[in-house]
Parts: sequence; structure tokens; C-alpha cells
Amino acid sequence: MKYLWFFIFVLVLVWSGINPKDQFTWCLEVAPAIIGGALLAGTYSSFRLTPVLYFFILLHCLVLMVGGHYTYAEVPFFDGLFGAERNNYDKVGHFFQGFVPALLAREILIRKGVVNGNLWRNVIIVSICLAFSAFYELIEWWVALLSGEDAEAFLGTQGYIWDTQSDMALALLGAISCLLILSKAHNKQLKFIANSRA
Repeated sequence: MKYLWFFIFVLVLVWSGINPKDQFTWCLEVAPAIIGGALLAGTYSSFRLTPVLYFFILLHCLVLMVGGHYTYAEVPFFDGLFGAERNNYDKVGHFFQGFVPALLAREILIRKGVVNGNLWRNVIIVSICLAFSAFYELIEWWVALLSGEDAEAFLGTQGYIWDTQSDMALALLGAISCLLILSKAHNKQLKFIANSRA
């Protein structure tokens, strides 16, 4: 399974790097996927994650790579989707920016026994995801300040004045959705890992 994951990751990464719309944007968008892939490879033996988490991390990486290849404002199929005036592919990315970190935070908090009780754990997970989303918006701002006009494709605001706020709202929705939809299946996989190590 790990070889299939790696094969898909590398295949899409190579595709995304072939004649991207904007080389600078490609580097910025794909960097988190490459860093994440390297971290997963480095921790695979010492802290192997659940299959469901690996699956969603790969999906998130693919979203980043597709956005890097086309730029988030120009991904095909998302132009005018559902009557929108803008290309909303970046909103898919920000939803995943809450969904996947929520699953990752949940796994680490449970396996390390950091927080007891579902309620407080869920509050902390959502807070972590919102903090991560806000930090990413700060990174976008810093990149825009440092690079000037070159950052327009990376920011992907497309003239929408509430872009930053809607990005964070979608990350919040992603985090909550993850907890509501995947907690039960995730618990089963966590229990299997715990039993296999016992």
C-alpha cells in the first residue's frame, strides 16, 4: 500500500511540475506537499499512521499539486461552477486545510494520550485547525509583501474582499466535518493499531 501511495504522489507531483502556469506559484503551492511527504517517509517506521489518515493526506497533497499546476484561480472545471463568478478551487484546498489537519491532530492527541474526553479533544482539534489556517493566511500575506505582483496567483483572491475570512471559515467547516464524519471509522483503525502493538 505504501508503494501505491508513493507512486501516486510522485506521478502527480511530476505531472504538476511539467509546464505549470506559473513556476513561482507552483513552488509555493507544492512545497507543503513535498515537506509533508518527506515527514511521512521519515516517520513511517517510528510512528505509522492509520490508513484513513494516509489516504486523506494523499488527497490533500493532490489538491495542492493540481492547484500548483494551474494556479488556484485557473483550475479547469471550477470556472463558473454552480454559477459562481470566480474559480472556487481554492475553497476546496481550504476545506482540506481543516479536514486533514483535524484527522492528523486527532490521531496524535489520541495516540499520545494528551487529552482525555471527546469534548475537550474536539475543541482543541478545531482550535489547532483554525490556528493553522490563520497562520497560512499570514504566510500568504508575507509572501505577497515580499514578492509584490508575483503573489497574485498564490493568493488567489480574484478580487473577492472576504477571501481570507471565507478561507478560514472553510477550514473550520472542514475540521468539524472531519470530526463528525470520520471519528467512528478512525477509532476502529486506532484500536487496530493499539491491539497490534499490544
